Amino acid sequence: MCTCREARWGWGPCATSPMLLLSLLLSTAPSGLQGEETRKVSLDVPDWLGSPQNLLHIQAVGTNSTLHYVWSTLGTPAVVLVATNTSHSVLSINWTRLLSPEPDGALMVLPKDSIQFSSALIFTRLLEFDSTSDAAAKPPGKPYPPYSLAEFSWNNITDSLHLDALSATFQGHPKDDPRGAFANGSLAFRVQAFAGSGRPAQPPRLLHTADTCQLEVALVGALPRGNRSLFGIEVATLQQDLGCPMIQEQHSIDDEYAPAVFQLDQLLWGSLPSGFAQWRPVAFSQEQAGRASSLSCQASPLHPTWAHSLPQSSVVQAFFGPQQNYCTFSLTFGTSTGPGYWDQHYLSWSMLLGVGPPPVDALSPLILVIMAVALGTPGLMLLGGGMVLLLRRKRSSEYQSIN
Repeated sequence: MCTCREARWGWGPCATSPMLLLSLLLSTAPSGLQGEETRKVSLDVPDWLGSPQNLLHIQAVGTNSTLHYVWSTLGTPAVVLVATNTSHSVLSINWTRLLSPEPDGALMVLPKDSIQFSSALIFTRLLEFDSTSDAAAKPPGKPYPPYSLAEFSWNNITDSLHLDALSATFQGHPKDDPRGAFANGSLAFRVQAFAGSGRPAQPPRLLHTADTCQLEVALVGALPRGNRSLFGIEVATLQQDLGCPMIQEQHSIDDEYAPAVFQLDQLLWGSLPSGFAQWRPVAFSQEQAGRASSLSCQASPLHPTWAHSLPQSSVVQAFFGPQQNYCTFSLTFGTSTGPGYWDQHYLSWSMLLGVGPPPVDALSPLILVIMAVALGTPGLMLLGGGMVLLLRRKRSSEYQSIN
C-alpha cells in the first residue's frame, strides 16, 4: 500500500501500485451509477412589520423530509441547521422576542416531534496574524486583536437575494473602524443552496447534493495591519453530550477539481441521522481561483469553550436557548511565503454544510482514463508479446527440412 505524506498539500510524488489503482477503480465505479436525489428548494427573507431583517430561511423539501437552514447576522453570523422527517415542517418566528435581549424560544421548527437533527455553526471572529514576527511566536504568527463579527454592520440581505441562483450574500464591515481598514473593504458570506447534485465551476469544486448548501467566505479590499498579514476565522458549534464533534481528514490520489490538494476535511456532529461541514484545506488569493493563487488552510483541533467568552448569535440562542457549552476551532489561510492576501487584498474559502452521509468524491473521469491506460497498456503489451511468441512458435513448427 502506498503512503503519501506529501500528498496533503503540494506536488509530492506517490508511487501507486497497479493493484491499488485497480481496487480504487472498482470501489468508486458503483457511486457513479447511483441516482441523484432532488429537493424542492426555496429561499425566503422573512420580514417584521414590513421591514426585512437579516435572516435568510432556506427550505429544502424532499419526499419524506425537509431541511431548514436559517442564516442570520442578527448578532454574530450563524446558521441553524434542522432536519425533519416530514415534508410539511415549517419555520415559526416570534419577531418581538427574537429582536429582544432574551430571544430564547423565538425560533421553532414545527412540528417539534418531527425534528431528527439540529445544530449550528457560529462565525465569531475574523483573525489576523503578523507572519513576519520573530521566531518565538508560534505559527501562523503573533496575533493582532481580532475583529468581533458581532460588532459588524451588515447589508440588507434582500439586495443580494437571487432566487434563480438560490443564493444570497451577507456583506459587512466593522461598525467602529478608527483605522479605516474597511473603508474600501468588506467581509462577505455568500450562501448558495442546491436542488440536486453537481459541482461549481471554480475550484475547489466541492461535490454538492440536494442535502447541502455552500458557504463562501470572502475578505476583499480590507487593509491589513502588517505587510504580510495572514487571516483566519474562528468558528463555534454546540457541544454534544459526548463532547466536541470531530474533524476528520480524508485523502485521495485525485486532485483534478482542486489542483495540488489531495485532502478533504469534515466536521462530523455524530451518528446518523446527523450533520456535517466539509471543506478542502485550500483558500484563494485571487477572484479567479486557480493553482497559482491557492493558499493552504490549517484547521485547529476543536476545544470546549464557555458561552460567555464568545460573541452571541440571536438565532442560535432563539432556537437552542441558553447554551453554556460550545466547541470552537479556527481556520487560518496561507503561510508567510507567497502567495497571500497581500497580493490583491483578496481571500476566499468555501465549505459545504449538510445532513446525512457527506458527499463522497468518486475518482474523476480524467483519473479513471489515466488509470485505465496505466492498467491497460501493460496488459496489451503482454498480450501482444504472447501473440508474437505464439506466431514465432507456429512458424518454427511449420518448417520442414529439405533433406
